[in-house]
Amino acid sequence: MTDLVNLTQITLLALADSVNPCAFAVLTMVLVSILFNNPEKKRNVLLGGLAFVLSVIIGYLFYGIVMVEIFHVLSETLRQNQQYIYDGFAVLAMILGGLNIKEFFSYKKGSFATEMPLSARPKVKKIIEKITSPLGAFIIGFVVTIFLLPCTMGPYAIASGLLSNLGFMKVFLWLLYYNMIFVIPMIAIVLLVYFGLTKAEHVARWKDFNIKLLHLIAGILMFAVGIMILMGWI
Repeated sequence: MTDLVNLTQITLLALADSVNPCAFAVLTMVLVSILFNNPEKKRNVLLGGLAFVLSVIIGYLFYGIVMVEIFHVLSETLRQNQQYIYDGFAVLAMILGGLNIKEFFSYKKGSFATEMPLSARPKVKKIIEKITSPLGAFIIGFVVTIFLLPCTMGPYAIASGLLSNLGFMKVFLWLLYYNMIFVIPMIAIVLLVYFGLTKAEHVARWKDFNIKLLHLIAGILMFAVGIMILMGWI
């Protein structure tokens, strides 16, 4: 697989993951909690938000490396059927893309593989409400990533599988690249709130109002990746 192929696949999958509504929801809860506990310390919004984003990057790098190793062992075991495995990732991307596109036409809160399960949301909210400082945001960020996985794992798992035939250093750099794209909207939200261009509550309302569109964008990108892999275009 060439670097250009990697670049196309990983970029599209990361972009699909970056518009995931549940990632927006969790970050806005973090910012609201920090603002509530530090109403006069706006600087904590910037530091706390960035600390949370950093913990997400570190946590997801760890999960990604673990998934890559799992897929590497699987591909070594099924060496004669590697093309089928590769096609399987394409089909999975199309299925997950289709599920997200379905949400645009028939949205269901907490849907399987596209959003955080409803049962997990009260737990996440309770954990996040304990955040009172940037350090707390960083520490709790690791815990929250576990709850984020069900709704963000799809694109990331596919990316990890596609990278499983590379060496460790290349895998690490590609996963880092993926995660930097993944958190771009998070960083943008933190900066917008910090500079007073919007409020965390407004971001939450914007997310709720546009949630179908976000699912549609993510779905189209993922479905496109699956088609391009199956057709041999990338």
